[in-house]
Amino acid sequence: MTGTALVGFSHVVLTVSDLARSTTWYEENLDFVRLFPWNTPDFSRWLLAHPSGMVLGLTQHEHHDRQSSFTPTVNGLDHLSFAVSSHEQLQAWQSRFDRAGITHSGIQVLPESGFTLLPFRDPDSIQLELYLHDQEQAD
Repeated sequence: MTGTALVGFSHVVLTVSDLARSTTWYEENLDFVRLFPWNTPDFSRWLLAHPSGMVLGLTQHEHHDRQSSFTPTVNGLDHLSFAVSSHEQLQAWQSRFDRAGITHSGIQVLPESGFTLLPFRDPDSIQLELYLHDQEQAD
């Protein structure tokens, strides 16, 4: 496949029901900062940046069905996972979420796969997780 190579994700855009609420939530709870808004007659969007280099878009569509909530069983996004570098980081995030009143499932260790994760949800019930791939546990 000469000439074709992916070097990573450029950005992820999530549909939200309340752009102001979600933008503030991602800023306050995950340390994203606003880059710039993008508004059209059909949607309003904020692009957010994280100190790690990730770019996240949050979009509120003009004709969004605000009565329905996110479900991972419909075609599209199942969940979004953010990488962390250590168990200590996962523990620090869990403490931060506890202080902020963010419901989470606790740190889950899956030794057969080497995965350690901390699942939680955003204001639209989109499943997010903090993820550590601990190769030493998988060996």
